[in-house]
Amino acid sequence: MSAGHPEVPAVTDPGRVRLGTLAVVVGFLAFVEFTSGIIQGFYTPLLTDIARHLGVPDADVNWLEGGQAMAAAIIIPAFAKLGDMVGHRRMLLVSTAFTAVASIGLPLTDNFWLFLLAWSLQGFYVVWLPLETALIFARSRPTGHPAVITRRAAGALVAALEVGVIAGALSAGRLVGVLPLSVVLWVPAVAVTACFFVILFGVKESPELTGGRFDTGGMVLVAVALLGLTGGLFLLRVNGPGSPVAWLAILAGLALFVPFVRWELRHDDPLVDVRMFTSPSLWPVFLTAGLFGVSVLGAQAPLSTFARTDPAVYGYGLGASTELTSYLIGAYVLALVVGALLLPVVTKWVSPRWALVGASLLVATGYLLFLPLHATYVQTVSNMVIAGIGSGALVAALPAAAAAAAPMGQTGVATGLTNSVKTVGGSIASAVFGIALATHAADAVQGTAGSFSGYVTVWVVCGVTALVAAVALLFVPRAAFSDQGGPPAL
Repeated sequence: MSAGHPEVPAVTDPGRVRLGTLAVVVGFLAFVEFTSGIIQGFYTPLLTDIARHLGVPDADVNWLEGGQAMAAAIIIPAFAKLGDMVGHRRMLLVSTAFTAVASIGLPLTDNFWLFLLAWSLQGFYVVWLPLETALIFARSRPTGHPAVITRRAAGALVAALEVGVIAGALSAGRLVGVLPLSVVLWVPAVAVTACFFVILFGVKESPELTGGRFDTGGMVLVAVALLGLTGGLFLLRVNGPGSPVAWLAILAGLALFVPFVRWELRHDDPLVDVRMFTSPSLWPVFLTAGLFGVSVLGAQAPLSTFARTDPAVYGYGLGASTELTSYLIGAYVLALVVGALLLPVVTKWVSPRWALVGASLLVATGYLLFLPLHATYVQTVSNMVIAGIGSGALVAALPAAAAAAAPMGQTGVATGLTNSVKTVGGSIASAVFGIALATHAADAVQGTAGSFSGYVTVWVVCGVTALVAAVALLFVPRAAFSDQGGPPAL
C-alpha cells in the first residue's frame, strides 16, 4: 500500500481464522458440554428403574420431563439477561452450582416429589450452551472475527455434547446391571461438580458487561406466561385434548404474552428486547429455532416407538429389539456430531445463511423420506442420519448466528431466545404428536404405541416445518452473521 493511502481491510478468509488463545477456553467449555450430554443421555435408559426405585407407575416419569421443561421456561430468560448484565461466566457458575446441588439430591432420596423437585432444578443446565456461546462471542470480539470463531467453537461444543450423550447412555446401561441405582445416580453428580471447578479455574469472564437493574416485572410476566403455556401443553399430552385444565392453562399463558410485550416495549432496559423479533437478521433465526424444536425435541420418542412396533402384528414398524433401537438412536446422535463439526467447514465455502438453509433442507429431506421409505431398518437409519446431520449443524449454528446478529449488550439474551423458542416448539410438537398417535389409534391394532397415520403426521409435520424454516432463512440479509455485516440496528 503506497504512502498517504489508508489501508482498506480485506475480507477475511474464514479458513484462515484460528481460535488462538481461545482454544483453551473452548476446551474447558467442551468439557462442560460433554457433561451436559451425560445428563441428557444418562437417565434415559434408567427411567423404568427410577420408577421402580420411587415406587410409581412408569407413566409418572412423564412428570420429570414436564417439571424440567417448566423450570427451563423460567431459567433461560432470567440467566441469559443476567449473563449480559453481570457476566456470562458468573451466571454459568451459578447455573452449574444449582445443577450440581440438584444432581447430588437425586441419589439421596426415594421420595417421588423430592426427586421431581431435584430433577426440575437440574434443568439449570439448559442455559449452559447459550451462555457459553455469548461468552465466546464477547471474548473473541477483539480479534475482529467473532462470528467465525463462535461458529467454529459452537461446532466443537455441540460435538462434545453429543459425544457426552452417547457416553452417558452407554455407561448408564452398563452400570445399572452391576451397581444399585442409588450408586449409579452419583455419576452425573460427580461430573457436574467437576464442571463447576473447571469453569471456576479455567474460564475468564466476558469483557462486555452492561450492568443496570434487572427487569423483575418482565421476568414475572414471562415466567408465568411460559409456565402456563408449557405446563398446559404437558397436561394436554398427558391427559389428552379433552382436558379443560390444559386448554385453560395454554390460553392463560398465551394471553399473558400481551401485557409482557407491552411492558417490555415501555421498559428502558427490558428483560427481552422484543424488537429483536422484528430484526431482519434475527426473526428468521428465532422462527427456525422454534420450527427446529418440532423435530429435534418432539419427534425422537415417536421414532423410537415406531422402530419397536412389530410389523407382523400391526402391519408397520421395524420390529427392532431394544439393542437395535439403541443402535438406531446412536447413529442419529453420531450424525449430530458430524453435522456440528461440518458447520465451520461448510462456512468456509458458503455464507452462514446458506449453511443454515442447507441444514434445514437436510432435516426436511430426512423426515419426508420416511413417507416412501420406512419399511426397513436400513431405510430408517438412512433417513435419520440425513436429518441428524442437518440437526447437528442447526444446534451449533442457531446460537452462533443469534450472537453474531444481536445488538451490542444483548448477546446472551439473543442466544438464550433460540433455546427458549426451541423448547416451546418441542413442547407444542410433543403435545400434537401425542394427540395424533392416540387420536388415530382406531386404525391400529389394540396395544400398539400409535397408529400408522399418526406416525405419518409426525414425519409430515417435521418435514414441512423444516421446509418453512429454510424458506424463512432466505429472507435473511446476505451480510448477516458475518464479521463484515455487523449487528443489525433495531
